[in-house]
Amino acid sequence: MELSVAIIARDEERHIGACMASVAGLADEVLVLLDARTTDRTAAIAAAHGATVIRAPWRGFPAQRNQALALSRGPWVLFLDADERVTPELAAAIRAVLRSPAPPCHGYWIPRRNLFFGQPLRGGGWYPDHQLRLLHRDAAHYDERRHVHEYPRLDGPAGTLHGHLVHLNIERLDELWIKQSRYALAEARILAEEGRRARWRNFLGAPAREFWRRYVSLGGWRDGALGLFLCLTMAWFEVVKFAFLRALAPPAPRA
Repeated sequence: MELSVAIIARDEERHIGACMASVAGLADEVLVLLDARTTDRTAAIAAAHGATVIRAPWRGFPAQRNQALALSRGPWVLFLDADERVTPELAAAIRAVLRSPAPPCHGYWIPRRNLFFGQPLRGGGWYPDHQLRLLHRDAAHYDERRHVHEYPRLDGPAGTLHGHLVHLNIERLDELWIKQSRYALAEARILAEEGRRARWRNFLGAPAREFWRRYVSLGGWRDGALGLFLCLTMAWFEVVKFAFLRALAPPAPRA
């Protein structure tokens, strides 16, 4: 069976070439759905590696992924981010699915190894970080109302593959700050749409719970000083999220 690899990208000239190299010999088609706001050489680099590049207005990750599913030719689609790499072990597992005359599942979860500042993490919820990325095109759809941490709905069962995606998650401190600020704003917008309002207790309780969850319950302590720093950072951005929510949905006036 044919495999399409779909990459949603914007200003990814630093990563796109190595991402495509990791699926060389695996993909029958590579589709790069490029955010129309891109200003760097992502399109030229992707085209030089044999990708079909389509510029599209940005409508959010779920909508872009649905568009990529519609545009892909293969019955199976592997979604990658430009800063992700397919390991040889994962490529072998995907080939085994494609060789099967009747794969038992309509989608497959893939364990992902996150690297922060070049260090692979073991705890804090960053490993194994399963991602539902290998999809039968006709059985998958993304809910376009979900603005962040989107995942597909499948018309059938999902399995789990061996082998890993490697995610070059964060390489610079400013990148961490910008990325988490965007997530915090997106999550605040979801809460505002649900009618939630920020309460003062959220500014203490939410970060405390997030730190405990990541550092203690999910074992962030296993990653030493970096794990402590990242868990504290995630806790801080709970404060940022509720600050955004307070701006988006001010507290109701007192009677």
